[in-house]
Amino acid sequence: MNNRKNDKSSERHPYEDSTFSHHEPCPQCQRNGGDWNGDNLARYSDGHGYCHVCGYYETAQGGSGRMDRQKDPVPFDPVPVDAFMALKARGITQETCEHFGYGIGKAGGKYCHIAPLYDHEGILVAQHLRFEGKEFRWRGSASEAVLFGQTLWRRGGRKVIVTEGEIDCLSISQLQGNKWPVVSLPNGSSSGAKYIRASLEWLESFDEVVFAFDMDEPGQKAAKECALLLSPGKAKIARLPMKDANECLVAGKGKELIDALWGAVPYRPDGIRSGAELWEDIKKPPPAGYEIPYPGLNGKLGGVRLGELVLFTAGSGIGKSTIVNEIAYHLMMAHGLTLGVMALEENPARNARRYLGIHLNKPLHLPAAHASVPEADLKAAFDAVMGNGKWYIYDHFGSSDIDTLLSKLRYLAVGLGCKAIVLDHISIVVSGLDESEGESERKIIDKLMTRLRSLIEETGILVLAVVHLKRPDKGKSYNEGRPVSLTDLRGSGSLEQVSDVVVSLERDQQGDEPDEATIRVLKNRPLGITGLAGTVRYDRETGRLLPCDDGDGTGGAAYGFQKEETPTVSSPQQSLPPWDTAEGDGNTREQQQQEKEF
Repeated sequence: MNNRKNDKSSERHPYEDSTFSHHEPCPQCQRNGGDWNGDNLARYSDGHGYCHVCGYYETAQGGSGRMDRQKDPVPFDPVPVDAFMALKARGITQETCEHFGYGIGKAGGKYCHIAPLYDHEGILVAQHLRFEGKEFRWRGSASEAVLFGQTLWRRGGRKVIVTEGEIDCLSISQLQGNKWPVVSLPNGSSSGAKYIRASLEWLESFDEVVFAFDMDEPGQKAAKECALLLSPGKAKIARLPMKDANECLVAGKGKELIDALWGAVPYRPDGIRSGAELWEDIKKPPPAGYEIPYPGLNGKLGGVRLGELVLFTAGSGIGKSTIVNEIAYHLMMAHGLTLGVMALEENPARNARRYLGIHLNKPLHLPAAHASVPEADLKAAFDAVMGNGKWYIYDHFGSSDIDTLLSKLRYLAVGLGCKAIVLDHISIVVSGLDESEGESERKIIDKLMTRLRSLIEETGILVLAVVHLKRPDKGKSYNEGRPVSLTDLRGSGSLEQVSDVVVSLERDQQGDEPDEATIRVLKNRPLGITGLAGTVRYDRETGRLLPCDDGDGTGGAAYGFQKEETPTVSSPQQSLPPWDTAEGDGNTREQQQQEKEF
């Protein structure tokens, strides 16, 4: 660097023998709305002129361009511009290059194109160097730069065109006689949004902002990201007749390019649709629900549907995980839905035994019950439930960062084709996360639920999630049959807001019917019907949570149910033992423990 500076100091400047003649208006300053006194441009004896305010200059031969302002030192060592010349292979004239200060110079012993970048005050802060073979380098600080060409144009007007690169900017400007505002991203589409934000106030001063980015996937993606930063209706995205503007210029499609630019329509983000486009969706009937194995709850909800978030809550040991497992098993075995399980408080083997227990009507997670099943029967059940390619589990215990959890959940949905996913439970997902950074459980759950809802909308999956309740301030506990309301959900109001259905279980473990629980629907977005939805009873002998009633069918019959897909095996729900068959010595220590966990 020092050697280059020394060499530069020994060269003779072409204007060093000229003397100052007079001041006159600077056309560049006036174009930008300045120089009202008309004396910014200094004219010299040999005919060249230089503006010490904006850096505009005119050569003695009639050329013009931009240099750094002399009253402010240049914050880096720029590559000198040796000449402005036509870029014949690109179809760009010398006049256009001079207009933008796009010159030719030498860096590191190799010739290169030099694109000057200025800050908001018109100070040269960087140079974008383009070498042969599309090799790019930077001089100066690109982070301080505004859009390439921005300082050439005054604020405001009907239209400004934004391109992805400098060559495209020169191409479009030239086709418009270099008379209308055209600018470019300084560093391609990858950092487009950054530079649009930096120049947002300037861009907003125009009636229209047309993005003329490359027609490839990265270019169009960047154009949409940039368009979203502007006021609604201001941004337009042009559909170019070829890959980019310069290709159009070289191919003689200048008219088609200009037509595309002036015919661009306001950008409408994905997800915004006209009502007239909805007929094909409207004429289809609403999706029918998948029947679940609890008639009373089924009647209230009209089954459960793909694309829903269904929350189950209850006090500790009341049975919320058990009812979720029963429903999930039924969706897989009776309806053929591929199931994903994220049981964050159980290891995979213990959780698998619960599903096999439902299949065999045995509490297999208890040693005595497990030992009572012949290995051949256990293997047959395993093949039917686990070995059918429709049951997957997330092998993880305890809390997990939200990004990791959602990525695993998305893989279950997209990568493995899971249509229904169990998440048990939401509170443990956030336990111990980010609290050291001052984020409360409420804020963390807000983040989780918002992103979970977005994932459900993206994939169309059904999520059955377990949530906990807040500890009551006074009165009896939930284990004593305390009724549950939506305000009792622990963590955040988002649990209520983003969910489609909220179901609670209520059981008095010290009452006359300690094995019996009441189902209550707290929220029902699909049908709007809430309230009591039947009762269930824990069967000590089978380890199952079984309905005590046939349900009143309120709401469900009118809604209808999905036809069952061909199940892998028939559901054992058709041959369940009588309710509460435990008698006398059947009430073993293991069964008593199971009762507590239910």
